[in-house]
Amino acid sequence: HLQVTPEEFPRYYNIAQVLLGPVMSIAANSPIVFGRRLWAETRIALFRQAVDSRNKSARQTEARVSFGTRWVRQSVVEIFREDIARFRALVSADLDEDPMAMLDRGEIPQLKALRLHNGSIYRWNRACFGITGDKPHLRIENRVFPAGPSTIDQMANAAFWCGLMVEIGAREEDITKRIDHDQAASNFYTAAREGVGSHFTWLDGHEISARELVLERLLPLAQAGLRRQGIAEEDITKYLAVVDERVRTGRTGARWQLASWNSLRDRSTPIERANALVAATIQRQATRRPVAEWERARLDEATTSKGNYARVENYMATDLFTVHADDPVEMAANLMVWERIRHVAVEDHDHRLVGLITQRAVLRFVLGGGSTLRTPISEVMKRDVATVRADTPTLDALRMMRQLRLGCLPVVDGDKLVGIVTEGDLLEIASKMLEQQLGTGDGKPVEYPDSYYDTSQPYVKPDLEKAEKTDKVDKVEPADHSA
Repeated sequence: HLQVTPEEFPRYYNIAQVLLGPVMSIAANSPIVFGRRLWAETRIALFRQAVDSRNKSARQTEARVSFGTRWVRQSVVEIFREDIARFRALVSADLDEDPMAMLDRGEIPQLKALRLHNGSIYRWNRACFGITGDKPHLRIENRVFPAGPSTIDQMANAAFWCGLMVEIGAREEDITKRIDHDQAASNFYTAAREGVGSHFTWLDGHEISARELVLERLLPLAQAGLRRQGIAEEDITKYLAVVDERVRTGRTGARWQLASWNSLRDRSTPIERANALVAATIQRQATRRPVAEWERARLDEATTSKGNYARVENYMATDLFTVHADDPVEMAANLMVWERIRHVAVEDHDHRLVGLITQRAVLRFVLGGGSTLRTPISEVMKRDVATVRADTPTLDALRMMRQLRLGCLPVVDGDKLVGIVTEGDLLEIASKMLEQQLGTGDGKPVEYPDSYYDTSQPYVKPDLEKAEKTDKVDKVEPADHSA
């Protein structure tokens, strides 16, 4: 919050609007939502959509969560009037205040109704009226900055913004003459999407990257603004150095999360990666270092728990390769070879599950002399397929696969295919749980000496044919997983 006088409010509020883009770019910290990579600061779009009550129509109407529609020209009253005109009250309360009567008596009204309504409108820069003691005041609340990811990062963000507001406010008489309101809004949403890698159209139409803008122009202004306010030089250096290093390295909270997430992708399930990120964040925060100095998250930082695998949705595969019933069997066979899978779900054009084709079924068909090019999958697939829902407990899924001798279970939402679980998934879960129980006892995987991984000895392929002839290998028919 930055407190300003009523006379200063329009000029400072417009400056705050212009600064939303660059300050957003260096603070982005929510790139992953529900296991999916979205914007650098997804909160901006997610919150706007989550509370958007507008009806779809050709009318141009503003959302309750917004950047705003225009510059403030003369008074904060312009914002309050526009919000009252555009948005109906969401909540009501018994308000016994008569502001005009209180003014006539020389008292200061609380403006309870206005403040209640103002709290239901979410401008990213919010105008706040309040009373401290017996003194009313106006504040500009910056609602863009996300949390952390560390305390010192949060403090640095606040110092950066406050310094900029003070110094630019002292230098710029009317910033609206140098940039269009829609362009300032565009810069803000660009920053929310791209983070520190953004490019802006800045004052006077100058094209510039977020890094260059912050390092060469804005950090010196923030430093001057903090000095103007009499902030201790050691504090100025301490906090602005955090922003400087974060921008130079490009390691914002969003970038750190993505780098960690991607490094764990091929070695874990989405919930394991999410748990590792949370555990690593907590551990890094405890060191009191800024995010620019953080190491990537590691899987061994999060202990393996039952909750990680409690339901099918925690580990099911959702990036699926499927076929249609009228595709040739050759298509399913190729998918199995290309993607190294043994089960392919069959769905219709609306993603409804209609069957399942297995590697064993394809092999039987080929060995029986069938034509994989001329025969549709519908003649080979199993139609009566056992399925589970995403919220099915893992133990229930395990019992079903064991009792029905299944190699996989398609996961459906209604009749729509949303995922698949295989016996390999359950084996991997069992391996991780056993590793924790039988390993070091501290929830971390067993560490082996380097000699354990010695690959200097050449690999010798066993002579299975010779072994079979000498009866050294017992032939065991595998379980039928084609059901």
